[in-house]
Amino acid sequence: MTALITGMGLFTPVGRGVEETFDALTTGRSGLTCPAEGHPARESLDVAGVLPDIDPRTVASGPEARVLDRIVVLALIAAADALADAGIEVGRDVDPDRIGVIVGGVGGMATLESQVLARAARGRAAVSPYLLTGILPNMPAARIAIAHGIRGYSSSVGTACASGAQAIADGVRLIATGEADVVLCGASEAPLFPTFADTFGNARALARAGTDPGRASRPFDTSRSGFVLSEGAALLVLERAEHAAARGVTGYAEVAGHGATTDAYHPTAPRPDGAGAAACIRRALRSAGVPAAVVGYVNAHGTGTKLGDIAETTALADVFGVGGVPVSSTKALTGHLLGASGVVEAAATAVALGRGLLPPTYHLDDPDPACPADHIRGAPRKADPEYAVTNSFGFGGQNVSLVLARVAEPRG
Repeated sequence: MTALITGMGLFTPVGRGVEETFDALTTGRSGLTCPAEGHPARESLDVAGVLPDIDPRTVASGPEARVLDRIVVLALIAAADALADAGIEVGRDVDPDRIGVIVGGVGGMATLESQVLARAARGRAAVSPYLLTGILPNMPAARIAIAHGIRGYSSSVGTACASGAQAIADGVRLIATGEADVVLCGASEAPLFPTFADTFGNARALARAGTDPGRASRPFDTSRSGFVLSEGAALLVLERAEHAAARGVTGYAEVAGHGATTDAYHPTAPRPDGAGAAACIRRALRSAGVPAAVVGYVNAHGTGTKLGDIAETTALADVFGVGGVPVSSTKALTGHLLGASGVVEAAATAVALGRGLLPPTYHLDDPDPACPADHIRGAPRKADPEYAVTNSFGFGGQNVSLVLARVAEPRG
């Protein structure tokens, strides 16, 4: 069964919603900045992808609003936006038992940090009885289901930075097996707090702000110094094509195939030869039933780390040949939203297919010779590919690739 993307809820450092986000990705408007005075991670991060302050009372009322971790608040906003964008009201447009929700992410670690500090300072009585529901990884999905009356399949995904893409792949499976007509899937991450930021900083994985924080993320460039940590949430509405047609709606794109592999190599580093990533892309292509030659664009994982960029480029050359496919990384503007990155990038890829405009890798002034590819840089590239691939790779050697296909009458 065909799974269409019929709705998008995007809350990212470069904007909220499809238009703001894609406009930023094609005009070069960076969402990266120095955290303001008073920000919890100000001392730990000199550049980040920061969202505005949000009053939890915009998504919850009463005591509930005081105990929601930021990942839940962001997820609820993105979920409501995605359903509204798809024109879906649960119970009216879809049977509550035939819609699922899958949301990835690391869980409410900011809540855990604050509670550990509270206990250390004031003793056991300071620990909130809501601690567990603040930190469980399944809470974003559960809270979305509660808010919208979703009674179908619900789960969380914990494959690190591949979580959001994995949630999409799992959603496609639910539709393909006939278990759901609609699946709301994606990820929510809120990593901008001291302990989480410090672990990456002490590992020397983070980019330096330099004189222009907006240019700190430089995937594939010789001057890249790491990734920029960002927060945000992104959820997509996947819908069985026949269900969408019955509602009279079209999709942004079709999720035509998906693949997942594990490097089985190292807890944090990718396989230098890119073999796991290459195998993942090939599995996705087999799932879609298309050869590598028809792929006209790759939205790369491209975080801006030395090892990661080289390994991914090696994998792309293995599958498509050196320079065989146009490549870009939108993380140059969004930074790295961890598990949510793959969903933002899938959304950007879907819109790019529909509009025939491929976003570039901004700030790619001097491509690393160790990353030879047909890099899209400087400006968007007009093109009309039928298929595109988007990659997401996570700690633990988790690899997920999605194949998206242009539809006859794309939204947007």
